[in-house]
Amino acid sequence: MPVISDSQTTLSLLRDRAERFGDRVYASFDHQKLTVGGLYDQVRQTAARLSIQGISRGDRVAVMLDNHLDNLVLFFALIWVGAVHVPVNTRLRHASLDYVIEHAEPGMIVVEESFSGLFADISGADGIPVRTRRLSTGFDWGCEGPDNTSDCPVFNPEDIRATDVLFIMYTSGTTGPPKGVMVTDKMLRASSYASAQSSAAKMGDIFLVWEPLYHIGAIQLLPLALDVGVELALVGRFSASRFWEQVSSVRATQIHFLGGILQILLRQPPTIFDRQHRCRVAWGGGAPAHVAQDFEARFAIEVRENYGMTEASSLTSFNLDGHKGSVGRPVPYFDVRVVDETGAELAQGQTGEIIVKGRETGLITPGYFRNETATRAAIRDGWLYTGDLGFLDDKGYLFYSGRVKDNIRRRGENISAWEIERVVEQLEFVEQAAAIAVPDDFGDEEIKLFVQFVAVLGVPPSADDIFDWCIRRLPEFQVPRYLSFVDSFPMTGTERIQKELLSNSTEDCAVRS
Repeated sequence: MPVISDSQTTLSLLRDRAERFGDRVYASFDHQKLTVGGLYDQVRQTAARLSIQGISRGDRVAVMLDNHLDNLVLFFALIWVGAVHVPVNTRLRHASLDYVIEHAEPGMIVVEESFSGLFADISGADGIPVRTRRLSTGFDWGCEGPDNTSDCPVFNPEDIRATDVLFIMYTSGTTGPPKGVMVTDKMLRASSYASAQSSAAKMGDIFLVWEPLYHIGAIQLLPLALDVGVELALVGRFSASRFWEQVSSVRATQIHFLGGILQILLRQPPTIFDRQHRCRVAWGGGAPAHVAQDFEARFAIEVRENYGMTEASSLTSFNLDGHKGSVGRPVPYFDVRVVDETGAELAQGQTGEIIVKGRETGLITPGYFRNETATRAAIRDGWLYTGDLGFLDDKGYLFYSGRVKDNIRRRGENISAWEIERVVEQLEFVEQAAAIAVPDDFGDEEIKLFVQFVAVLGVPPSADDIFDWCIRRLPEFQVPRYLSFVDSFPMTGTERIQKELLSNSTEDCAVRS
């Protein structure tokens, strides 16, 4: 029997929960609360308006909205009419925004009023209707629309299938143009199932949702809240200085993390909110053992690390038994292997590329939208080649070791930037670090390290302090040659460093002698 049902869908789950638990709070934002029944009613009304606008099955709709309740309603309404949701990163501008719109070719664009001016100079948006959401009045559909939706030609939810593509999520494009990952209904429900397991979710829990609703980390919670009966407490964006105050204010019981979020929070000065909260589990990706232990000790919260990517229903493994340093064991519907450059499986303990295959059908993406070349490169004989490095131990625990394409080739050695960054970020005065490859005079690569200090730091340490730390804790071939101090990093909406925007110039850098 499959773990993820082929008969249930996200929309049938919404309808079932609205009938059975209509008064239960589904989500909150800015002191407003939305019940499951209220969500269902608003979804039907919004679906009717979309239908009147001409949006129907298979149409793509680009959505560039902030975190709020209207965004949740629109997400389900697009499923109702059978449209394909294209969530757009709200930080995109100019050429980056133009590329996504031109590539996706949406039939409609829905944006915050404050973003609408961005599309005036976007050639890909020519001729596409743009509908805005006003802060005070909500969506402007260009028509009043009916309050009674019984006579509207809304797509029949009974016809929605588990294999239907619900949304296309564009990657950040760190190694080339963004790729649109097609995510099906079954994939979304699998990601919600794994998220519930990883976070130890139970009825009555409250999840703080700081991640933007254009990211899988937030979207995967939408069916979870319906299925388990938790409340989603939305906030506008991640704020390290206000994070624990927000956790305490909304009475959150779970928080999600990615990348260096735990490290960033550990670098904040202590406050009364560090333990003045109800939160019991922090779950997500990016928790080296020493960071997880420090976080648990300071904030009295269990840290559960997992691993995955959007292409494989978001989560591939989860750590449910406190095996610190590991990203856990594979979820029950995936097989995981570690292979070398030829695709040959490696022995336990050997590092190679992580590949994933579904034990059930439909849990690996059907492909990248309008990019057959990338699809064939990533999915081979049913296996998804993740581009991530790792190894499996003798008990089946998976360990993450960085990105294949984030490796630096130096003097014949393959070096993981992630390993360097992890060591440097152990320094108490380092907020974040990023290592990249820069060319040398001999056609080889050298390592350039970027370091951002903690904001409250008094007298800053010298470059020699950083180099000495690295020399004592890294193999010689991994010690950076160049060092650059930065006030801040360019970040994605999920607080990941955008390495493609970092300069490879070595002018004005400190140089290790």
